[in-house]
Amino acid sequence: MGAPRERKASTSTQLSESSRTSKLWANGYVLLLTLGAGIGGLLFGYDTGVISGALLYIRDDFREVNESTFLQETIVSMAIAGAIIGAAVGGWVNDRHGRKIATLAADCVFAMGAVLMAAAPNPYVLILGRLFVGFGVGIASLSAPLYIAEASPAEIRGALVSTNVLFITAGQFLSFLINLGFTEVSGTWRWMLGVAGIPAVVQFIVMLYLPESPRWLFQKEKYEEAVAILEKIYPEDQVSYEVQKLTNSVDKELLSDASIGGIRYLDLMKSKEIRLALWAGVGLQVCYFVLDLVTLRILLLPRK
Repeated sequence: MGAPRERKASTSTQLSESSRTSKLWANGYVLLLTLGAGIGGLLFGYDTGVISGALLYIRDDFREVNESTFLQETIVSMAIAGAIIGAAVGGWVNDRHGRKIATLAADCVFAMGAVLMAAAPNPYVLILGRLFVGFGVGIASLSAPLYIAEASPAEIRGALVSTNVLFITAGQFLSFLINLGFTEVSGTWRWMLGVAGIPAVVQFIVMLYLPESPRWLFQKEKYEEAVAILEKIYPEDQVSYEVQKLTNSVDKELLSDASIGGIRYLDLMKSKEIRLALWAGVGLQVCYFVLDLVTLRILLLPRK
């Protein structure tokens, strides 16, 4: 008698969870938050892919670029240098000003870089534009997944955060189509690089109408705004539970920050567990970029 009851209860629980998950997926507001922030991944993907085709025509327009492999390498790599700086600064911007402001700032910098590249009168302005674009990508690559994770329900969070990677791949694919489409158009590479500003402008407009991350609002003690957003994300019967869970999580985080306030980075490195975690995380990222076909595609540029 006990076993059938347990199976029935288990089946009922599974159906309830499945129904709740289905409702979350049907929430257009959550999907809008995800798609709006995910455009940052599109910027990342487009920027990494478009330069492989554009550089062929840049060499035709600028004799000094055609004659200097150093200039060619600088044009390609300057976006990566900008991304390193952007990612380093992005954490502070996100913590201080919020995920929404960080994304808007990234869009502005990216759009400025796209305009500079499209209008570049010489290779050096082009390099500056690449630096701006990379800086925007660096901030966006941090802000987008962070915003999606903090603004999405736990039951479907993993799937929604992974859309950022989907947007990166879509951006790479789109860049090759754009390269192909402008090969016979006057100003070839200027169009290829300038088009990158369109997604940035679109995301800027969309983000103006989207809210700040509820978790960041809780951290800044803007509880009413945070609760209003959570009410749009979760079903009515789940809001109070999510508010309490988020409150406990933020309080625990603040206590943890206070307790390690006097600890230096060198002290942390004395812990074997932290060192192993650091090496594992950094090592995986290094392997990803060293072995990644996207990187090879950028570096092994075709020659005429």
